[in-house]
Amino acid sequence: MKRTMASINGGKNKIDQKYFNLYIKRIHWRKIKMKIKTIITGATGMVGRGVLLECLRNDAVESVLVINRKSVGIKHPKLKEIIHEDFFNLSSLAEELKGYNACYFCLGVSSFRMSETDYRRITYDLTMNFAKTLLKNNKEMTFCYVSGTGTDSSEQGKTMWARVKGKTENDLLNMGFADAYTFRPAYIKPDNNTPSQTPLYKIILPIASVLHPLIKLVFPKYTTTTNAICKAMINVSLEGKENKIIESRYINFFS
Repeated sequence: MKRTMASINGGKNKIDQKYFNLYIKRIHWRKIKMKIKTIITGATGMVGRGVLLECLRNDAVESVLVINRKSVGIKHPKLKEIIHEDFFNLSSLAEELKGYNACYFCLGVSSFRMSETDYRRITYDLTMNFAKTLLKNNKEMTFCYVSGTGTDSSEQGKTMWARVKGKTENDLLNMGFADAYTFRPAYIKPDNNTPSQTPLYKIILPIASVLHPLIKLVFPKYTTTTNAICKAMINVSLEGKENKIIESRYINFFS
């Protein structure tokens, strides 16, 4: 029997169409036991490496393609790695990027001492180029983008990085992927000894890691871990969620 909103709800109450679509999506994917085939960027950074390591040990992930400018230095049966210098020119990778149903985009830079033009080129232009290339080859893909707390969805605020991130989020969510999510963590505790490449974080993280139990107790809505981010990405890829902008507390909940 064909499922409709009326048949599920007895025809008595109206159901928001988005909830209905997610309901059908969950039933379908659980039925066929979908395995994730994901592309990961930024895997040499703290968040990206944490996401990669969790994907490699998670049974829901069948295969991982990492695209980086330098090697992650990991060998694993699930893992394929492509070293590629120019993320603005992906034409040579067109065939390599086909056949994936998820992308965990963890590539990013700090805006510290950067002009808006330079920061926008890396944060917005590069991300858009990569996402558009993936969409051409993978219509059923779920795209997960690592953003940050404080991002400005209005794109009109005074803080430069927040405006640029907001523009990036908005355009990704409306690009046309089968599903898309932006993750806005605040404080992130690195799991598996995943180091940060950001100089300031290299100073702060050793101290913050010691204080993590206290930080988590005092600010539970603003702290998460690299493992939790990846597990939440995997869960939204498999099941879909109503929330498309996912803050730290929802990252922890979905993980």
